[in-house]
Amino acid sequence: MSYIKQRAHMVREIEAEVRSTSRWIGKSTLEKHVIQAMGSVPRHEFVPADMVRLAYQNEPLPIGFGQTISQPYIVALMTDLLELHEDNVVLEVGTGCGYQTAVLSELVKQVYTIEMIRQLGEQARERLVRLGYNNIEFRIGDGYGGWPEHAPFDAIIVAAAAQSIPEQLLAQLKPGGRMAIPVGTLRGGQTLMGLRKDEQGLVHSREILPVAFVPLTGGH
Repeated sequence: MSYIKQRAHMVREIEAEVRSTSRWIGKSTLEKHVIQAMGSVPRHEFVPADMVRLAYQNEPLPIGFGQTISQPYIVALMTDLLELHEDNVVLEVGTGCGYQTAVLSELVKQVYTIEMIRQLGEQARERLVRLGYNNIEFRIGDGYGGWPEHAPFDAIIVAAAAQSIPEQLLAQLKPGGRMAIPVGTLRGGQTLMGLRKDEQGLVHSREILPVAFVPLTGGH
């Protein structure tokens, strides 16, 4: 089966899982431009060579260094929670292999992405540049404190679970800004959270659904 057909099949599986979880996520379909991005990004380019045959299954896969590439459904859902527009500037904490980064790049003006593990971050940069994604700026380091030099951001996505929502990241959201972040621990349970900062600077949050992410690491 060609990669194009495999991506189309993956998208259908994402759409089916959205419908089956609609009572948790509050909607039965994701935004059309998010689905289009999921059908465009070549996920097989972001997995290890021995995992290529599994690249378009709707499941997380190991990428080395104790990290994973997230389940496509979760990538799509977190992207949808950000309510992105083409003129947006987005911060991503946890570049990983760069797959979520690529999806964001398809949808917004500029992506700033931070990865704690140097080898992963450098591999992601090489991969994304090779694939022609040219609206991404990379940093190797602790993403817990965000990237204040480029703040405020229209949206922030965190691809690892924090024990609590980092105040430094909330401070870097614009009024009207959105955040998607898993919160909790693997032992105690994690919940995907959607947050929005209103025009007065107050943060409103809602629990979306249970998830399982690697923990957010760093000096905190």
